[in-house]
Amino acid sequence: MATPWLLLMSVWLPLSLLPACQAQEARPSGCGTDLPSLYYNLCDLSAAWGIVLEAVASFGAVSSFVLTIILVASLPFVQDPRKKSLVGTQAFFLLGTFGLFCLTFDFIVKQDFSTCASRRFLFGVLFGICFSCLVAHALTLNFLARRNHGLQGWVTFGVALLLALVEVIINAEWLLITLVRSSGPSQDPCALANEDFVMALIFVMFLLLAAFATAWPALCGRYKHWRKHIVFILLTTFLSMTIWVVWIIMYLYGNQQRGGQAWDDPTLAIALVANACVFVFFYIIPEVSHVTRLGPEQAYEDNMYPTRGVGYETILKEQKSQSMFVENKAFSMDEPSSAKKPVSPYSGYNGQLVTSVFQPTEMALMHKGPSEGTHDVILPRATANSQVISSANSTLRAEDAYVAQSWHAAAQKDGKGIQAPSPYSKSRW
Repeated sequence: MATPWLLLMSVWLPLSLLPACQAQEARPSGCGTDLPSLYYNLCDLSAAWGIVLEAVASFGAVSSFVLTIILVASLPFVQDPRKKSLVGTQAFFLLGTFGLFCLTFDFIVKQDFSTCASRRFLFGVLFGICFSCLVAHALTLNFLARRNHGLQGWVTFGVALLLALVEVIINAEWLLITLVRSSGPSQDPCALANEDFVMALIFVMFLLLAAFATAWPALCGRYKHWRKHIVFILLTTFLSMTIWVVWIIMYLYGNQQRGGQAWDDPTLAIALVANACVFVFFYIIPEVSHVTRLGPEQAYEDNMYPTRGVGYETILKEQKSQSMFVENKAFSMDEPSSAKKPVSPYSGYNGQLVTSVFQPTEMALMHKGPSEGTHDVILPRATANSQVISSANSTLRAEDAYVAQSWHAAAQKDGKGIQAPSPYSKSRW
């Protein structure tokens, strides 16, 4: 009796281990032994599309996060209030782009209830966020191009948020209706026709066309320095429409012609990565690079009213100019305002060439007599400023000193004593 049981056990044990051996052999190369089969596309070397899209999506997610930090960090350096009001909407756009790169991993892994539900809900919501931000930005640019004064920042962000919430409501209702449309148990979200998936994205397509159409009238505005921002939106929306037309045709017709749904997930994943890269390279990076630049009117004001420097070189120049002015004014004329002002050799050099100098002689002073005034009035004296004389930089000109010395020598030679008699003394004989 024990022999039949041993035979049955010997037959049942290999048969029970056969599925495990088959599963072990079916594990793709490049994947670990403990990795669930749901994530085989992330490491399967035979399915190169999963590894390539995974690398690109990872790079795009990191780039979007870094650009968000750069945009927020540059907010204190934005001098144009019109550009500063758009930073909130652009940060919201970066959030949607970051979500698109992350959603790519959901299309790389295999399908189950959670992945299919998240695909159906987030695909339209994330694209709705990005395209609604483009619509709000294009609407603001129409006001800026015509009036050079756009909508307020909270109005632009509110328009983008409301349009995105419309898509959230549409996708939530569509997901609930399709999952609970019968009295029986909830249906599998993966059991969805490709046509239904595309039809649920009609509002997203409307936002894409609205952004493209709204940006065109702004090109006719009188303020042309806003055209480059309009070109960014037009180029982004045009490339996005091209990507959407290609993936919809491939998703609805091309994959069916190839005889199966094996290319559905790669098609949607490639569409996500391609459109998110367009957002980064043709809209986000140009906008972030222009957010801190001055407008043409601000640059004109800076050129007309430059700020005065307070550096060490400026202080030295001011001190040099003041010292030169003091040296030129070292000797001044001490005379009343009513007297005549002849040019004296003792006057300071004022930068002008003196062609003729009137010097009265002793005989002329004796003939004129004392009626015309005192000696100090007729012959002005040169008085030196005590502050300037004490300065080491103030010196008497050699020519003036020579003229004064020769004049005093002539006066002593004509007189009887050491000092010449005054022409105004009582005795003239």
